[in-house]
Amino acid sequence: MMELASMDLLVDRPTVSSQACPMDFLRIGMGHRQPPQGWTWVGLFLLGFSFRSVAAEWYVDPHGSDNNPGTREKPFATLEVARAAVRSATTNLAPGESLSVWLLGGDYQRTNTFELTEADSGTLDHPVLWASAPGKNPRLLGGSILSHWQPVRDLETLKRLSPSAIGHVLETDLPAQNIRFSGEMHSRGFARPTAVAHGELFFHHRPMTLARWPNEGEFTQITGYPDVGASRDEHGGDLGKLPDGFYYSGDRPARWKDLTHIWVHGYWAWDWANSYERVESIDVNRQLVRTAPPHGQYGFRKGQRFYFLNVLEELDQPGEWHLDLGSGKLRFWPPDHPSIQETETLLSTLDGPLVRIRGASHLILRGWTLEATRATGIEILNGTNNRVEGCLLRNLGNSGIVVEAGLQNAITACEVLDTGDSGVTLMGGDRQTLTPGRHLVENTHFARQGRWSKCYVPAILLQGVGLQARQNLIEDHPHCGILFWGNDHSMEGNEIRRVALETGDVGAIYTGRDYSFRGNRIVHNFIHDIGGVGMGSMGVYADDCVSGLYIEGNVFFRVQRAAFLGGGRDHKVVNNVFVDCKPAVEIDGRGLEAAPVWRNMVESTMRSSLEAVPAALYRERYPDIRSLDPYYPPRDSKDQKNPVFKGIPPEGNVVAGNICVGPWLNLTWHALPEWIQIENNVTNHPNTFIRPLPSLPRPCDFQVSAGVLEKIGKPTSIPCDQIGLQATDLRRLVESRLKASVQ
Repeated sequence: MMELASMDLLVDRPTVSSQACPMDFLRIGMGHRQPPQGWTWVGLFLLGFSFRSVAAEWYVDPHGSDNNPGTREKPFATLEVARAAVRSATTNLAPGESLSVWLLGGDYQRTNTFELTEADSGTLDHPVLWASAPGKNPRLLGGSILSHWQPVRDLETLKRLSPSAIGHVLETDLPAQNIRFSGEMHSRGFARPTAVAHGELFFHHRPMTLARWPNEGEFTQITGYPDVGASRDEHGGDLGKLPDGFYYSGDRPARWKDLTHIWVHGYWAWDWANSYERVESIDVNRQLVRTAPPHGQYGFRKGQRFYFLNVLEELDQPGEWHLDLGSGKLRFWPPDHPSIQETETLLSTLDGPLVRIRGASHLILRGWTLEATRATGIEILNGTNNRVEGCLLRNLGNSGIVVEAGLQNAITACEVLDTGDSGVTLMGGDRQTLTPGRHLVENTHFARQGRWSKCYVPAILLQGVGLQARQNLIEDHPHCGILFWGNDHSMEGNEIRRVALETGDVGAIYTGRDYSFRGNRIVHNFIHDIGGVGMGSMGVYADDCVSGLYIEGNVFFRVQRAAFLGGGRDHKVVNNVFVDCKPAVEIDGRGLEAAPVWRNMVESTMRSSLEAVPAALYRERYPDIRSLDPYYPPRDSKDQKNPVFKGIPPEGNVVAGNICVGPWLNLTWHALPEWIQIENNVTNHPNTFIRPLPSLPRPCDFQVSAGVLEKIGKPTSIPCDQIGLQATDLRRLVESRLKASVQ
């Protein structure tokens, strides 16, 4: 029979090649992509056709029966029965045979996690395929579809609603629909442990807004705090004590009848540290809010942003909703749209992942839609060579996909939309041996991550050794697009735009505060139109003396500080294009700052992190680390005292072969020119590009003129047609699913 062909693990191959245009500095050409050093090609089953023998295949349909044989005409009803069938067949596989489970269309309602373990594994040559049947759209659903909407008639409720809401707000009774709801809000945000999200309402596949004041996109401000217990922070600013609360302005809360389940969300002290806190009391006479313990970090700073949420009286515009936990009545003002009776309205209820792969290997999940759990879409724990491809994951309370440990798992050509926390988290490799994990996320579209936790919940998180993010599109994030910790990661060919929309002191790509993070490559990315409030934002942010980044061949357009080297050493910023950045490159010497917060960071925190990894191994792999020796003499002993520590300068940085239109280089905060190798850069040439840039340029619009190339010397190829999402069969599959669901 015709079946799926064996193709490369690391390639979601384009089916339509784009036509390359001639460039020099930005030479274009599809070329032949080689795997990164240390990676191997592993055959897996992707799209295409060839003949191969199928040992067995089964079909599942939510309207089928588990008493059926699992054929297309008589499919199973549940994934669990299909899993049992696969397990029984794996022991009898003949050479060249394989197993497939085909999911027919419809909603697979999940009240628990679907789990695949070691017993469900395939083999390297014959992975087990779990795929949507051709032309079908199976959806794993972790929520309940709501119905029986009625106008609000209860007089007490009507009195509490805003006059503008009366006649627009509808309600439904959850207990009457046998919906047992236990999804209350929890404290979450900066420095809080990850918690399963509260139940959320989704209308026409988009998240709705818990009734709040001020309304969506607006904040009010902390006007002060009780002086008793107030203190100075480590940077010299004033902070109010968390248990003492904070003051607000205006009399809005005076009309709120029930304060039992009201919450506040704010950036209480810094624009990079948010949290949700339950309101314990509101003194409307003193205009004082106190939050319930356990409290978050830092304190309350005057002028910082916050808002109240989960307030019935503030249900005053389309898209807002409120749930009365006592009665189980959910009230909702539907957006302008066809009748609510004709549009799907979902309440997320499942408190675990929709799918968990634990200890299994050689599995493929293809073409699924996963939606509306309060937790994560897919977890892959200690697995090897598993793939998630062409899947649509949206409206999730925590993350889209979390890969932890294991080896060489891949996420390719997915849509990851509207997650409460991060998009895809890849954790793997061993920093004690520098063994790579080789997990990969590629050709995936990320939008609107961090809906709840906001900060440090990126679209892509790389943690460990030897992980890769390639050819993804990341957009519309309140904080950072890619966050990475560790060594030998590759971030190549990604497009990142419209991030840092609600936060400050943040990078589109971010890492920080560890001298041992080395070997990380940020190459051939298009980073543009980045936001930022307060302290602003950066394109690539090497924060707090992190060192050794290789930043090459990227295009930065309309970024505040494009390449920001915050006190670190041994960075290479080479052959990049900067246009309308403010500035293109900024370098500081915070490692020399004598203030205790910075001196302690470099002398204690950074040194301890360096001492936590094997010195000989790291010195051999990353020779530049040896240049730290003069600044870190041996620890104190009974017979010897260290000399006075004077900090560490930002030496060894190279800025070469770059092209800049707009503000160029800023050395600040103890940084001196003699510590930086600056050469062969071309800034503000009168004819930088062959043609004027359009208002919304794409990477291949940045074609450099011959006069600029002559000044730079040897040009470097930037494959601009390989930046961002690539047209492949898997991309078309998932995009068709998304388009069909929102029509």
